[in-house]
Amino acid sequence: MSDSHDATVLGIDIGTTSAKAGAFDADGDETGAAETAYPLLEPQPGWAVQDPVAVTDAVVGVARTALAGATAAGVAVAGLSFSTALHSLVGLDAHDRPITPLLTWADQRAAPQAERLRVERPHLHGLTGTPLHPMSPLAKLVWFREEEPALFARARRWCGIKELVVHRLTGEWVTDHSVASATGLMSLADLDWAPEALEVAGVSVDRLPRLAGTEHVLALSAEGARLLGADPALPLVLGAGDGPLANLGVGAVRPGVAACSIGTSGALRLVVERPVIDRAGRVFCYALSRGRWVVGGAINNGGVVLQWAGDALAPELGEHSEKALLDLAAQAPPGSDGLLMLPYVLSERAPHWSTLPRGAYVGLTRAHRREHLVRAALEGVCQQLALVLASLREAGNEIREIRATGGFARSPLWRRLLCDVLGFPVGFPENHHGSGFGAALLGMEALGLIETIERAADLIAIDEVLEPDPEAAAVYAAMLPTFDALYDALTPAFRALRDVARAPDPEPPVRR
Repeated sequence: MSDSHDATVLGIDIGTTSAKAGAFDADGDETGAAETAYPLLEPQPGWAVQDPVAVTDAVVGVARTALAGATAAGVAVAGLSFSTALHSLVGLDAHDRPITPLLTWADQRAAPQAERLRVERPHLHGLTGTPLHPMSPLAKLVWFREEEPALFARARRWCGIKELVVHRLTGEWVTDHSVASATGLMSLADLDWAPEALEVAGVSVDRLPRLAGTEHVLALSAEGARLLGADPALPLVLGAGDGPLANLGVGAVRPGVAACSIGTSGALRLVVERPVIDRAGRVFCYALSRGRWVVGGAINNGGVVLQWAGDALAPELGEHSEKALLDLAAQAPPGSDGLLMLPYVLSERAPHWSTLPRGAYVGLTRAHRREHLVRAALEGVCQQLALVLASLREAGNEIREIRATGGFARSPLWRRLLCDVLGFPVGFPENHHGSGFGAALLGMEALGLIETIERAADLIAIDEVLEPDPEAAAVYAAMLPTFDALYDALTPAFRALRDVARAPDPEPPVRR
């Protein structure tokens, strides 16, 4: 096998709002980088959709551009491999034409169906590894079956965005185990479509793509080669989901090494050697590659909470309020003098997986000031990740190392908060790669160009390791059980407030 610069694979990352592509070698060096954006549409409250044809065209176009750029630079590309945003769904007719928009992970229309499944079929989470949440294609299919029965009956095939792209390039309908493990329709135990989940969704196997491993290699069709401007012999590796592949980008691929990220949202994930779900159903479990799975949880509320705090608490700071807000938060002590914030400004995913929760301050007194409110918001984001970490441990996983990345890492205060709230040393990589590099590494392993994707662990140097401050960590450890308990305590209030928000406007008074 070769571990040299000759081992170059085009990694293509199909994101929620943009597609990126670049030719990576085994050392992480990139050539021919290209990116293009596409809109996320919200035609109704809670809906988050895209034009599937426009996204497919954009992905193929960015791949062609990156491949041409690498070729012009004298780089011989050995294959291409995919990363993709998980949980997307589109319905196709008998001629494989889309008859629905592309529903993204952010689409919340299936919240009632997901909530009902959590009560009626809670074991499906353990069976499939996918939380019973409106993001999952399972819940979306139930929504279509119940709310759009005529359209549901017309759909000859259901798939996600990567399957559309792969079909455009190869002519085959096939999905990888990683993407399938995030649909809520595949059994973790036997890597096949789960009969009970299909029954709940109301679909048969012949309406879904066939399943294959993430390292499965396909041949380009003549049309696919033409679209890419590629040699028809260029192999295509299916690849995996963006979350699991993101662990490769920070070198968190060996057992016991967790990857934590806080951008607009956040996540904490761990690679394991066998599928595992905690009994409480608080973490997901998605496939990565042969003998590798990723368990963890994503949260909706990361940097968006700081943005909210700026808009709501300090609007006079304007667009460039981030540093001023962080300086303000630094004036309050750890624990914000007994103030907690549930940071659910965009509802929440892990570890409760529900659209019910709303944000709340608890413990507010006359003595609290803006600095307390802002700091409590940041602490709340970190406390939510601490619940995900606890859930990983409760599922039987040992955590030996945590590597953290994301926009939050620019702030020394947020770095410190995360470390102290988790009560665990946190390493910050000197540099890291995204899911596209993870896809390229997986492609290299599939094509026999490198021995193992564990190579990622040796490529990422840690720039700084923070140790928890004992006093601050003790404060947060004492507050975390209360933070955790507030979700259950406030669930009736969350439900009542949701019902009020959904209630029709009252009739205007009749003038006499």
